[in-house]
Amino acid sequence: MKIKSRNVLRKTDQKALVNDIVEAFGDASSFADKKLEYVESDECDFIFVDGEPLLFKIEGKIFPTVKGALKLAPARRRVTVDPGAVKYIINGADTMAPGIVEADPAIKEGDLVIVVEQAHGKALAIGRALMPGKDMVGGKGKAVKSIHYVGDEIWKLEQK
Repeated sequence: MKIKSRNVLRKTDQKALVNDIVEAFGDASSFADKKLEYVESDECDFIFVDGEPLLFKIEGKIFPTVKGALKLAPARRRVTVDPGAVKYIINGADTMAPGIVEADPAIKEGDLVIVVEQAHGKALAIGRALMPGKDMVGGKGKAVKSIHYVGDEIWKLEQK
């Protein structure tokens, strides 16, 4: 993944971004008084917070990367999986409904979601819901299509 350009966000743009994060996830205190940069790459665009890729842009919407989800620990749009599913998800597999123990009932099909592990609530992957949250627990088949996961190119992306 090659970075094309990097620009520090203006204060007005930072405020708008923080408001978007608060609206989507309820908290953005971890971004207060930080250096925010808009970074364009050949694959997708990111918001770097103090040099770390904590947010990325998917289809015009800002969403946390796995690192961003670990820092933000959002309470919404979470899909919790059992320990048996972890090894598959961190290798890029889609999340299957039988491995899901809990899901935000507000999740709609097509929403971006954060896949977390059950024991510690740590983020493992970012994906797109293939079914509503209320149907994920106890369901069958693929529930979340993986977009980004621990150990992939986005995870390894660092300030250069």
